[in-house]
Amino acid sequence: MASLFTRIISGELPGHFALRDDHCVVFMTIAPIRTGHALVVPREPYDHWVDLPPALSTHVFNVARQVGIAQRKAFGTKRVGLVIAGFEVNHCHLHCIPADVMDDLNFARQEQGVAAERLASAAATLAAQLRNDGVPGAL
Repeated sequence: MASLFTRIISGELPGHFALRDDHCVVFMTIAPIRTGHALVVPREPYDHWVDLPPALSTHVFNVARQVGIAQRKAFGTKRVGLVIAGFEVNHCHLHCIPADVMDDLNFARQEQGVAAERLASAAATLAAQLRNDGVPGAL
């Protein structure tokens, strides 16, 4: 059975993407803690990050690093938190969250019902910075 993220990746469900390559995608979460909160998701639906094959793991984490660098520039934050929780969707995903203080990583602060236009704008901002940084697959 396809995961929620597999359905987003395939276009069956809507998503606001900043990057697509042969191995993973980056799209905005529908419940961001901060503007620019993005998910790095391997195309293949591995349930747990420790199950990723080594080469894919290296690629996914490298993309997350590139996303974090772009988020600091694009959203003007001091840091970018990387969280791998893995409980809400059974498809490995890395949360890249622009942050200025530790509380910016508190999942209790997730926004619900965020307008699609706001998510699209954040995705476009992130994609533009990734392109400016020369990251392959940036949209």
